Amino acid sequence: MQPTYTLSDDERDLLFAALKTITNNPYHDYPAFSKAVTVLRERSLVPAAFVTACETIRREREIGVSDAHALRNCPLDTEIPILDYEDPLADKYAKKKTFIGETLMELFAQLVGTPLLAYASRFNGDFFTDVVAINRYSGKQTGFSDGELVYHNDRTAHRVRADFITLLGMRCPTTELVYTGFVEGRALLAHLSPEAQGVLRRPWFVTPFDVFSRDNNRTLTVSEAHPILENDHSFRYLDSHTTVGPDVPVEAKDALLALKDALARAEKKRHRILVGDLFSFANQDGLHNREKIDVQDTQRAKSRWLLKTYAFRDESRAKQHDGTWVNGVRGLVAD
Repeated sequence: MQPTYTLSDDERDLLFAALKTITNNPYHDYPAFSKAVTVLRERSLVPAAFVTACETIRREREIGVSDAHALRNCPLDTEIPILDYEDPLADKYAKKKTFIGETLMELFAQLVGTPLLAYASRFNGDFFTDVVAINRYSGKQTGFSDGELVYHNDRTAHRVRADFITLLGMRCPTTELVYTGFVEGRALLAHLSPEAQGVLRRPWFVTPFDVFSRDNNRTLTVSEAHPILENDHSFRYLDSHTTVGPDVPVEAKDALLALKDALARAEKKRHRILVGDLFSFANQDGLHNREKIDVQDTQRAKSRWLLKTYAFRDESRAKQHDGTWVNGVRGLVAD
């Protein structure tokens, strides 16, 4: 997939200088950090090229041109630490002392109008998390494994699911070909009959909770019965895991098979995230995966580190949760 925009080195350096003025720690006080980025944006210190690129992404999302976009050659922290595979979160807290990447992602979220979302039950409620290998999840179906991932939404089994995901390439070994695939919900609809679509809109399906969620809360086993197809083209689906619930009509199984066929046939986008790439895509109006196309050194590939944010579709979607924010922190949800 071609980037929506590639910053020149001069544009990258100007943006770095602006981001560097934010000294707040997003892991200690996210609201203060977010407010500081808002002040930065309002002072017009952000290079016009980056602002224009974000406006393009926002417009293309609104009119349905694309739900996946990439910006290349974005500024990063001067030092990118090597994270420990046993407990990378604690290691990040100890080693990462600057927050250029986090500031970039907060600025991007503000410019495209997608307020960030975090989960109180995960990563201490951090708004910036990591897609990085953790030893105990090796070979398992989770973003914290060192393996491939089937097409899915993040947190499929959970009630509150992000509308958008953004990934920033912090460490991406150049010799290892690892791609993020994305298929738009519109593309899936094109391969589903009206009858199959109607069945997929019924609450006849269930999805098991991912292994990471179960480890954090042993009461989580399987989701409530839910539809797979929602809104116009939102899909709540984890390939090879989402299945039919008990005592459902046979047409539910037929519709699930039709969806699997549609997923095999639908047009897909693939993006290889490089260091300094910011890749943002719809989490519900599409499905994404991880493909290891050519890995020369498994240990080197294991060092891949992407900084990650979840976001609401827009301010109106975020406001639906007003009054339920955990500890009064806007964007912080319980589930």
